[in-house]
Amino acid sequence: MNITYKDTQVFEAKDLQELFLSVEWSSGHYPEKLVVAMRNAGAVFTAWDGDKLVGLIMALDDSIMTAYVHYLLIHPDYQHKHIGKELVGMVTEKYKDYLRVVLIAYEKEVGFYERTGFKTAGDDKVPMFITSLWT
Repeated sequence: MNITYKDTQVFEAKDLQELFLSVEWSSGHYPEKLVVAMRNAGAVFTAWDGDKLVGLIMALDDSIMTAYVHYLLIHPDYQHKHIGKELVGMVTEKYKDYLRVVLIAYEKEVGFYERTGFKTAGDDKVPMFITSLWT
């Protein structure tokens, strides 16, 4: 396995669809929307095994103060190989001069993000959504 990393916002819909559905994220059912979302993101860093998209991190930002990590996904066949850590490092390096880098983590992933430098917000902060996605 020879993983290469890229800074790109141009994708084929099928590559995004395959990666998102591999981790059972419902947004994978909207690959054309994902293509547009990636093109309009503040930053997208990817991991590839040859021509197969195996990892992706995407952030939205206000161009000076705050960045929000919206997606981090690693294909199940490639998890636990430090790809996620590498992608988080790439995005935090890009936003190192910002005042805040924010993300919402599923509870089972909190430990991973803490090991990459993120801290939980504490009991007085609650993520809130209006969404039609189921994952």
